[in-house]
Amino acid sequence: MRRLRGRTLIVGTAAVLALALAACGGSNTDSASPTGQANAGGLEKTTITIGALPIPDSAGIHIAKAKGYFAQEGLDVKIQPLQSSALAVPGLLGGSLDMILGNYFAILNVQAKKGGEFRFLADAFEAKPDIFLLVVPKDSPIKEVKQLKGATIAVPAVNSIGELATGYVLRTAGLDRQKDVTFKPMAFPDMPANLASGNVDAAWITEPFATAVQKANGARKIADTMTGAMADFPIAGWTVTKKWAEANPKTAAAFQRAYIKGQQIAASDRKEVEKALLSYTEISAADASVIGMGAFPTTLNGTRIQRVADLMQEFGYLQESLDVTPLLVPLPQ
Repeated sequence: MRRLRGRTLIVGTAAVLALALAACGGSNTDSASPTGQANAGGLEKTTITIGALPIPDSAGIHIAKAKGYFAQEGLDVKIQPLQSSALAVPGLLGGSLDMILGNYFAILNVQAKKGGEFRFLADAFEAKPDIFLLVVPKDSPIKEVKQLKGATIAVPAVNSIGELATGYVLRTAGLDRQKDVTFKPMAFPDMPANLASGNVDAAWITEPFATAVQKANGARKIADTMTGAMADFPIAGWTVTKKWAEANPKTAAAFQRAYIKGQQIAASDRKEVEKALLSYTEISAADASVIGMGAFPTTLNGTRIQRVADLMQEFGYLQESLDVTPLLVPLPQ
C-alpha cells in the first residue's frame, strides 16, 4: 500500500521547545518582502508561506487553493509540505513560515510553558470514530485494553495527544498511563514493522496507517481512543504567532474567508477530499476511498477547543487552567 509521507502530527513538548529555541534566529516573515507588500486591496502581505504535513487534516486548504479562492482574495498561498511536525513550530517562531497546521495539544503545551505566543485563525480537523486506534499484532494474546498492563505502546511522541488519548482509554479500563505501561515514541510509518517484530506490544495509530496495518499485517483493533470524553475531539487548526496576527489583520481575514470556502467543500463532499489527497500525498485512489475520515469544522469554536486544554490539565499535562478564548481570531462575518 502506498502511504502518506510522515504523518507524525504530534510532537512532545520538550522536542518542540528545544527545536523552537534553535529556530528563533531565522529570518522573520513579519517584515514585508517584495512579494509581500501591501496590495491595492489593503492586504499587509499578499504572499504567505504555510507549513502543512501531507495528511488528510489539511485537505481544506488544498481545496481552497485549487479552486482559486485564495487568488480571489489577492493572496498567493505557498503550501510547504513538512516531513515532520517537529519542523512546524520552530519554522513559525523562526519566521520561515507564516502559518502552520498546528496540533492543538502541541501548540497549547508550548503556549502554557511560555515557549511562544500563538493565535488560531481557523479549525482544521476533528476526530471521528475508527481513525485513532489502539492496535496489537494479529497473534497477540492481548484481546482488550485491561490486558495492556506492563505493555510497551508506540505513540508518535511522549507528552502528546497520542499519549493523552491512550491514557484516557487506559483509565477507563482501570489502568494508569504512568505506572502500568511504557510509551515508546516512533513515527507512524515505523509502527507496523515494530508491531510485527514484537518491538512494541501495541500502537496508537491513525489513518491511513491504521487501515494499512490491519490490511497488510492483520493487526487487530482493541480500542477506538476517540470515544467518551474524547469523542469529536479537536485535533488541529491553522496557527500563526500573536505578532503575525497583530501585524497582518487584513491578510488574516482574507485567508479565513478563502479557507472556509475550501473547508466547507471538504466538510460536505468526501469525493473532493479524496481528489485533493491524490494531489498532495502518495496515497492511492483505492485507499483514499476506504480510509476512515475525520470531520472538517467550518467554524472556530472556543468551547470546542477549550476541551483540549481542560483535558490536558485533567491529565496533568498543564499545571493550571488555560483559557483558549484569547488565542482565537474571530472569523469574518
